[in-house]
Amino acid sequence: MYTILLQLVYSFSIVIILEIEHQVLASVTKLTSIMKLIPRLSELIEPDFGLLEYLLRLEVLSRTQYDQVCSVIGAAYGRSKAVLERLKSEDQCDKLLQALKETGQQHVVNFVTQDGGQTGNISCEILDVIMKYST
Repeated sequence: MYTILLQLVYSFSIVIILEIEHQVLASVTKLTSIMKLIPRLSELIEPDFGLLEYLLRLEVLSRTQYDQVCSVIGAAYGRSKAVLERLKSEDQCDKLLQALKETGQQHVVNFVTQDGGQTGNISCEILDVIMKYST
């Protein structure tokens, strides 16, 4: 009886821990994720084949901002970084993700929504707690 009770408490504890981790991960905003990932996203995003125009249409970029981004000389990296640095709201982030989908850059959307490949993995701290109580 005592063993069964311990197993139930252990199972319930794991469920609570996983739920807490899920809530913490969900609280990370898209804007926070994008800002954290700017160096890598700047390399992944292709701004020159319709994305900038789409962002202008969705009013993520103003006409002035669009002109400023377009005037960045050099590699697409600089234009992508300029776009990302202008994001200030969750709404703009949602529209950026929509624009990326519409311009064939779903892989970038996946990268953002997976927080650079980190979301969905159990953190080391949670894994340590689980391992501690499973022995």
